[in-house]
This record gives sequence, structure tokens and C-alpha cells, in this order.
Amino acid sequence: MKRILFVDDDSNILDGIRRMLRADRNRWEIQFAIGGEAALRSCEAGSFDIVFSDMRMPGMDGATFLGHIRDRFPATARCILSGYSEVELTIRALPVAHRVLSKPCRGAQLQATIERICTLQDVLCTPELRPVMGSIGELPSLPSTLRALTRAVQAPDAQVKTVAKLIAQDIAITAKVLQIVNSGFFGLGQRITNLECAVQFLGMETIKTLALDSEAFKEFGPGARVPHSVYETMQEHAQRTAAIAATLSIGSDDRDIAIVSALLHDIGSLILACKIPDQFSSILTYAKNRGCKPVEVEEELLGITHAEIGAYLLGLWGIDELVVESIAHHHRPDRIPHTGVDGCVALYVADLLAREIEHHPLDAEEIQLDESDRACLKRLGILHEFSGFRARALQCLR
Repeated sequence: MKRILFVDDDSNILDGIRRMLRADRNRWEIQFAIGGEAALRSCEAGSFDIVFSDMRMPGMDGATFLGHIRDRFPATARCILSGYSEVELTIRALPVAHRVLSKPCRGAQLQATIERICTLQDVLCTPELRPVMGSIGELPSLPSTLRALTRAVQAPDAQVKTVAKLIAQDIAITAKVLQIVNSGFFGLGQRITNLECAVQFLGMETIKTLALDSEAFKEFGPGARVPHSVYETMQEHAQRTAAIAATLSIGSDDRDIAIVSALLHDIGSLILACKIPDQFSSILTYAKNRGCKPVEVEEELLGITHAEIGAYLLGLWGIDELVVESIAHHHRPDRIPHTGVDGCVALYVADLLAREIEHHPLDAEEIQLDESDRACLKRLGILHEFSGFRARALQCLR
């Protein structure tokens, strides 16, 4: 049974949550703590799968409390439940909170959040990797991208389109901006997946604060154990995949999903490189020596792939479920049903084309597909369309 802890300095708030979730007491073990100190004692007595904390509490506020949870109990999913809609508080919560919900929170929303996090933990992450994933507060970005973004937001005539384009050049920054704009502090009625819309909604001052005055974005340190060239290759592949996804004939909603999924689809590889660099390097070496895909080695050595790992973190961060689903299945889209070329299938095709183009000359006439991908395309009913997809991709990239 999943164990959930709610933390607040107001007992009346906790009593309200207790009544709200009374019908769920047989499927979840729900506990309550008044204040951060009492909550830490509860965590020491027994681990929790999810912790919800108020932000403003005397003595130990929510950000400080969740920082202790991240450091001492990293397998626990961390959520802020707060009644204050201040950008500064949101930004301060980013390194320690996976999800931010506004207070008062409807019972259905709270239940849905718990259910989604529990499903993510059970389906998309192994028990061994949950502590690794839970320790993540932010992911590193390339210094050149951060410098360009900083210059752009400081310009008096900063343009939304320009800033969004710069954000799209970095996997970590893209993920954080989408996490912020979709947080409960802003109370949006729908999930935002378009980066221009995200920048427009947040405003240039918020982006500037993120770039200049917070720990939400950080540079790769000089002591990084994986060469910068590996990260640069990841970023270039993401850009190429997104450009190809934009050429596919799909609806506008599916296109937004496909493009942002393409920008983020290898965030799991970024996580592996940052958090378990030795294993990441071994995976790349084994794949090269065996002449197989890294994803096959990941499954063998870790019991999970970068696709599920990335989807798990993005799901915790509250990114749109269709983006999470697309990324989780971007190597094996035939595991789930589809109606035509949706966002998930578009990501698979774009990623496949990007890798095929990266490893073969642009003017090569023959389509290089291994048997597993050919079989997958056939099961999806689009094998006959692949040459047309490739022709448009080549035209886009030339």
C-alpha cells in the first residue's frame, strides 16, 4: 500500500484533507504532520512514497523541508501544496519539488495527482533507480546556451520567439520552463506544450529571473565525467528530431506534442549521464562494441531504458501526459494503440529518421532500417509512407 504524508502548520487544513480523502483510506496509507520537524520524524520512522507540504510554515518552510526529504529520502516524490501564487516561491521550490499544487485543492485533483505519481512509480521506474531519480533537482545545461539566453532576456527589445527558440536549444531548460508554466501556482486550465506560449505566459521578467537569479538552470561543471561532446550530440539530435517532427502531416495539437516530445525525448540519457556517469559510459561502450542500440544495453543492464526514465521524471514534474506517453514509448510505439500518425508515432518516426540521417549520407537513396524498426513500422501501418517522411525530412535539413 502506498504511503502518503501531508504536512502543514494548520491542523484545520490537515483535517480538511483527511475528510477529503476519507474514501481512499483503504487504498493508501495517509498520515499527517504539523510542521516540518514533526514530518521529518515521521519520515525517519517509516518511508513515504509521496510527501505533500505547505510552502509557508514557521520555523522550517516547505522548500527547506522538501530539501531535507530530497537529500535524506530521495525515493520519495515531493509536492508543494500552497495558497500563495508568487513566482518567486515557485522558483524557490523548483530544485526540491516535483509538483506544485495550489491551495485550496479540489479532492478530484488531489486524488488524480496521487494516482498519477503512484502509477509512474510502479510502471516507469525501478525501485533501484527511484532514489537516483528522486535526488534530481535540476539538470545541467550547456554554458553557451545559458549565455545566449541570458543575453537575449536582458535585451530591451527581447522577443518571445527569439527567447523560445533559444530555450528549445537545451533539453534541461526546455523541461524546467514547461514544469514552471504548468505548475499549480499559475492555475491554468490546460497543459501548455508550446514553448512560445510558455514564454508568453511566464513573461520576460520571469524568464530573466530564472536565467540570472535562481538555481533552476545550472551549467555543466568543469569536473563533468562525461565529455561535453556527448551532451552537444544529444542537443543536436534533439533539434534535428524536432525539426523533422514539424514536417510530418499531423494535426496542430499532435504537432505541438510531437515537437516538444522530440526536444525532450532523450532527457533520460541526460539523467543517466549526470547521475550514473560510469554506467552511462559503459552502456555506450557496450553498444558500440556489440553493434547494437544503447537502448538494448540499457534494458539489459538497468532493467529499464532512458525512454522510461525520462518519462518518469517529466511525469513527476507535471508535464502533459501525452508528452510523457510519447517519450516513454518512443522506441517501441507499437506497445500502445494508435489512430494514425499521432504525437507518439510522429516522435518515433522523427527520431528514427534523425538517427538514420545522422549515420548515413544525406544523398543516400536507400533507406537504412533494421528489421525491428521495419517490423514496427509495418505494425503501425506506415511502412509504405516512410520514404515520403524521409524525403520531407531531407528537404527540411538541407
